Amino acid sequence: MRLHSPSMSELHAFVTAAQLGSFTKAAQVLCVTQGAISRAIARLEEHFGQPLMARSAHGVALTEAGRRLVEATAAPLQAIESVSAELRAASRRNQLNLAVIPTLASVWLVPRLPDFHQRHPDIELTFSAYRRDEDFSGAMPDAAILSGTPEQWPHWQCDYVIGKEIAVICHPDRLAARRAQGKWSHPAELLGEPLLYHTNARGNWPYWFQAVGVEGTPHLANGFDQVSILLRAVMADMGLAVLQRCLIRAEVESGQVVIPFDVPVALPRGYVLCTPMQRRDHPALSAFRAWLLETAAKEPL
Repeated sequence: MRLHSPSMSELHAFVTAAQLGSFTKAAQVLCVTQGAISRAIARLEEHFGQPLMARSAHGVALTEAGRRLVEATAAPLQAIESVSAELRAASRRNQLNLAVIPTLASVWLVPRLPDFHQRHPDIELTFSAYRRDEDFSGAMPDAAILSGTPEQWPHWQCDYVIGKEIAVICHPDRLAARRAQGKWSHPAELLGEPLLYHTNARGNWPYWFQAVGVEGTPHLANGFDQVSILLRAVMADMGLAVLQRCLIRAEVESGQVVIPFDVPVALPRGYVLCTPMQRRDHPALSAFRAWLLETAAKEPL
């Protein structure tokens, strides 16, 4: 029997581009180049002998034939992808691939992994590149630790792990100097200090001041795009920063930085372990999830 259907890779490229409305976004999701997406769709159009979509400055638009093809193939492709993931997971029952926010991985997770490996020496743990907009559209990862709230991803299994509680930190000499001057008896006095911030979390300072009952708009100083650099700036006494407690524990315990006002303030978001429903029963993932939640429960929010 002569088959009239095209290849799976071409259909995946076409349906992904149609759903996202962009060749570039489809290439990012499928981990290929934009040119590969264009060529796959061109082959598909040649196979059917008619155009399936038109590109413009505003994205892509489906022709009538393209619309029919998406409607007929999107659900079966997702079903095939799901069962493929399940079958791969069955053959990888002792292998687990994770994507984790780099700062959390290096500062909090990795130092605790020896305990996990001691409990589960048979599980091989690997890490894939972290994507802020992870959607589990590819073969990996099996799970991801993302920033947000479990409610953001209602179609996945999501567990809050850690990272809600925040604290203000500064250099110990700055705190000693202000206290010697009879200052810093109230959090409002911090409004006059250089307030350093993470460029992805500018709202943490206003949130902290509001939580401790301080009115007014804080004027932010220097911004940094990495927690490690922001922390170094505080240790160099460039100013104060507000960071998640789980990321600064070692520096606080060693006395490299201090918390001038040790008041409990918790953000509505934190770090969340996310996994698609079809992978939630993966044996290695189940073991890691149990260990992760148990470990995090022993520490501050």
